[in-house]
Amino acid sequence: MTAATVAPAVVPEVVARVPAHDPAHGAGGMWSVLPLVSLVLIGLVALGYLVLAAREGRRRGWSPWRAASFTTGAALLGWALSPGFDALADADFGVHMAQHLLVAMLAPLALVLGAPVTLLLRALPPARARLLGCVLRSSPLHLLAHPVTALLLSSGGLAALYLTPLYAATTTSEPLHALVHVHLVASGYLFAWVVVGPDPAPGRATVRTRLVVLGVAVAVHAVVAQLLFAGLLVQVHEPVAEMQAAGNLMYFGGDVAELLLAVALLLTWKPGRRRGPSRGRSPGRRRNPARAQAPAPSLTA
Repeated sequence: MTAATVAPAVVPEVVARVPAHDPAHGAGGMWSVLPLVSLVLIGLVALGYLVLAAREGRRRGWSPWRAASFTTGAALLGWALSPGFDALADADFGVHMAQHLLVAMLAPLALVLGAPVTLLLRALPPARARLLGCVLRSSPLHLLAHPVTALLLSSGGLAALYLTPLYAATTTSEPLHALVHVHLVASGYLFAWVVVGPDPAPGRATVRTRLVVLGVAVAVHAVVAQLLFAGLLVQVHEPVAEMQAAGNLMYFGGDVAELLLAVALLLTWKPGRRRGPSRGRSPGRRRNPARAQAPAPSLTA
């Protein structure tokens, strides 16, 4: 079974359908201002990154492409979590899937390519930089940074969201809705960091292993997208047109995001050097013992 043609845009129709007060998310109080708080936090993080990047640029140099990538990621994340976009995502499942792609795949990739940990290690005083290095080498982070762990948290979380009653629960609980957003951002960042991140990581897996993990993620996303489009096995009860639009968007948009991950992996890949035979020696030739014991020539005059 293959995904059908992408459905027409639904955003204009959704605008008129957004209620003034959505009882499904009617926790009110602190939860009503959570999108604004998210925007402020994202803005502060982006500003802090740019300040450190400018300082590091004056000292030892810092790639403007990394700064541009991190800024783009922060902008995408802020846009996807903004009050207006979040309201549209609550009203239409197709827009919800667009938000999912932004916060879990595209924005994390751009943030990771900005190498924020490397920038922080350069900016911190030596004692604190060593402390951060100890955290990066710790056993819990070794487990967290394993490709299989990252795959389970990202793709496994995706399957759990739509194949269990979790999605329905997020429509009636604002705290759970916020926690799912936090998980999407964190697991997406972790997956991008493990697969393509230029920042230091404990026990970095081989390129072959990371490509295999990326391939499994592609397969999981494709299967879930097809199930959403067909309305099979998923615990999502939304209008058929919206589910088909969401399935198409996950299928094709997920392919684009994962293709970008693969390209970033290949561009950041640094093959190791192969050690060849010593110069002046044939593989089967024995060394002269007298010559082997001769002192090396001095390099000083």
